[in-house]
Amino acid sequence: MLPSRFEYHRAETLDEALSLLATYGEDAKVLAGGQSLIPMMKLRFAYPGHLVDVNRVPGLDGIEERDGALRIGALVRHHALETSELIRSRYPTIAAAAPQIADPLVRNLGTIGGSIAHADPAGDLASVMLALGATVVLRSSGGSRELPLREFLVDTFTTQIRPDEMLTEIVVPAAEPSSGGTYLKQERKVGDWATVGVAVALTLRDGRIARAGIGLTSVGLTNLEATEAEEALAGAEPTDEAFAEAARLAAAAAHPVSDVRGSAEYKRHVVDVYVRRGLARAREMAAA
Repeated sequence: MLPSRFEYHRAETLDEALSLLATYGEDAKVLAGGQSLIPMMKLRFAYPGHLVDVNRVPGLDGIEERDGALRIGALVRHHALETSELIRSRYPTIAAAAPQIADPLVRNLGTIGGSIAHADPAGDLASVMLALGATVVLRSSGGSRELPLREFLVDTFTTQIRPDEMLTEIVVPAAEPSSGGTYLKQERKVGDWATVGVAVALTLRDGRIARAGIGLTSVGLTNLEATEAEEALAGAEPTDEAFAEAARLAAAAAHPVSDVRGSAEYKRHVVDVYVRRGLARAREMAAA
């Protein structure tokens, strides 16, 4: 199918993009990589009257540590995450997920901001950012605000972003010493959506777990943060028994549906296995 008629606007600055969004409101959509929006438009699931192309807006494609946090611009392509030496050396959960996103064509064009704003519960990066305790920066002509990602995600394809706002940055707490993490993804074939995905982040201090983060993909109406499992791990010794209990709690927090990829019971079992396996791998990294 072909998309419905729309007017195309190419913004050269962030202020220009925000002004266009303020003018056209709910009838406008931001075009970045287009890997989510264009298919939605072709299927007539989305039919904006105005597209605001932000690919030439400067200052939105950086990856840097600043002010005690990792700051990732909304226009950072998946391929840039995959090849960033900073990400590879200090943020293993992101590094593990980046090469598993779709295929090389999508990774070359798709952006982290577009992926998270799209709010598809089968998307990988939102689970990673939940596990890392990330926040998102939303800008409008009237100012900016910062929200924890867990609050930003509301429902399938639904977020807290207002029609006049644009997601401009993802902020991740800076990596601490004695930390580790990974992303485990089950897919029917390379490049497919996840049947189940589990993101894990772990920080050890004085022989105990200072912080644990667990994000789940494709087992709910949104990407899920397994908060009860995280709380059970906080302050505990990093033992296999503690990991098994956290895995049980994470599986209980999942709400998958039975479909062609597997039954709900099977998917919960995969969550259990992946959480235990991911925590064990993160423990090895943190202790190294």
